Amino acid sequence: MGDVRRSNTALVLGAVAKAPAGIHPSRAQLATATGLTKASVSSLVLDLLDAGLLRETGQSQQGRGRPGVGLELNPARGVLGMEINVDYIAAGLVDLSGNLLVHEVREQDNRSAGTGPVLAALAGLAGTVRAAAGERGVEVLGGGLAVPGLVDPAAARILTAPNLGWANVTLEPGAVLPGAPLGVALFNEANAAALAEVRHRPKDGSDFLFVSGEVGVGGGLVIGSELFTGPDGHAGEVGHVVVEPDGTGCSCGGTGCLETVAGQDAILAAAGIAADTRTRSASMALLVQALQAGEPAALAAVNRAGRYLGVALASTMRVVNIGSVVLGGHFAVLDPWLRAPLLASLGRYAPGRFSPEQVTLSVVGESGALLGAAGSVVRSLIDAPHLLQS
Repeated sequence: MGDVRRSNTALVLGAVAKAPAGIHPSRAQLATATGLTKASVSSLVLDLLDAGLLRETGQSQQGRGRPGVGLELNPARGVLGMEINVDYIAAGLVDLSGNLLVHEVREQDNRSAGTGPVLAALAGLAGTVRAAAGERGVEVLGGGLAVPGLVDPAAARILTAPNLGWANVTLEPGAVLPGAPLGVALFNEANAAALAEVRHRPKDGSDFLFVSGEVGVGGGLVIGSELFTGPDGHAGEVGHVVVEPDGTGCSCGGTGCLETVAGQDAILAAAGIAADTRTRSASMALLVQALQAGEPAALAAVNRAGRYLGVALASTMRVVNIGSVVLGGHFAVLDPWLRAPLLASLGRYAPGRFSPEQVTLSVVGESGALLGAAGSVVRSLIDAPHLLQS
């Protein structure tokens, strides 16, 4: 396929993908939208139908003229979003329109496991979701895998994931989804979740810092609705902003990072809730119960986390000059108790820069990372559909 035809194929597929929900453009409407001739569009649409990326939807009215045949992204094609985190793995089926159709989460402690056992467990979970996709008549084209660490996607390499104990390890992400034509792409967890926020939150939120609260604290910086990762792809690591210079050691090797006071384990320990054998959800449920009961240790732990989160955000947002923050993970869960100390801290360290309306909660919840990873794979396919046609 020549370069011009590849470009035009992507142009046509992109025009269908950008159509509002419920609108199924015809070939004639696509010709108008893209500036291509009707004959060219018809030929390109045939290629996309043969590749299984488009589906005809029946008649589509075109003003006063004769109705044409509408087109949509094929709902019988999808990708898997997957996530490895410190205390769970997850997988979900996402269609080409970005809808999450199946979502499975398995809680397990990955800190004491190497990459092999964790990937094997994820492969099993992905197989379950893939089987569910087959039952729905959806073919899985590929996948995106999000991990809580700095990554080199081109080399499928994790540079450092300190909370997992992984450093300079090369993965074989395709092994968790064997036979998928597009393979599996690797992403940073917080960056992937930030991308999901871009797609699913209101369109006026084009500039924000996404802060993910898990065992670690991650961040994704969005400018002009685009993820900004910096020259090495590692921008936005707000979890390792120093907030207590004389504080405790961090898994990254530093001292006094935000993660040491506002990470999930740090909050639970300060609240007097031992992790022991409890699952992540059970531990967080106990914390919420303690907060609702007004237990002093729990309230103090969350107050401290909110205060230092405000310190980190005030410093970060002065540097990047963005006045909007989106809270995800346990920060969103703890918002009823975290918000007051957070806003007070922002008011003290960045006076006049933030209003309560500028600190919002994630709209995608715990599925954000896998939605973002899957969505990135879909966008790559729409930008280069020839990868599937080759």
